[in-house]
Amino acid sequence: MDRLLVLVRHGQSDWNLKNLFTGWRDPDLTPKGIEEASAAGKRLKALDLSFGLAFTSELTRAQHTLKLILDEVGQPDLPTIRDVALNERDYGELSGLNKDDARAKWGEEQVHIWRRSYDVPPPGGESLKDTGARVWPYYLFNILPPVMRGEKVLVAAHGNSLRALIMALEGLTPEEILKQELETGVPILYRLNADTTVAEKKVLKG
Repeated sequence: MDRLLVLVRHGQSDWNLKNLFTGWRDPDLTPKGIEEASAAGKRLKALDLSFGLAFTSELTRAQHTLKLILDEVGQPDLPTIRDVALNERDYGELSGLNKDDARAKWGEEQVHIWRRSYDVPPPGGESLKDTGARVWPYYLFNILPPVMRGEKVLVAAHGNSLRALIMALEGLTPEEILKQELETGVPILYRLNADTTVAEKKVLKG
């Protein structure tokens, strides 16, 4: 049985390009982001993969990325579940701010702590630990079961929601997961053992 899970961070968004904290705000992809998502689909098609189910967040940039991938692999009508549990980390009062302006307001060290600590949330927002608290149960109860049944599952989501998911998948510590950088539009392919541990991991870079 092929227990396959593919994770993709959305392509570059307008606010990634403008160096803004995005969080739950809803900008779409840039032309580069559209290219990244289509390229991700081409890489998956080259492996002759077809999927049984897809998951994405409630945010446009992830949904658009998923649509472009599914168009490339020839499965535009694949059953897809959208859920807020897979949304990006909520940056609270930082959302919509330029990262340089945020540093000017709160200080470089404080902004660095909010961005890179595991359990310190920005004002009105979520830490990575908080993001995990909604992602982990969703992964265990919604995403993992079809994978274990042998359905190939595709997840298009966000840097921090995917970090939290990878933390559970790979059994990483808070220190280890904070070092994980996920590139936009680059599929990560996991094959799982019968006990849900990772048998194989491939990063499908161009």
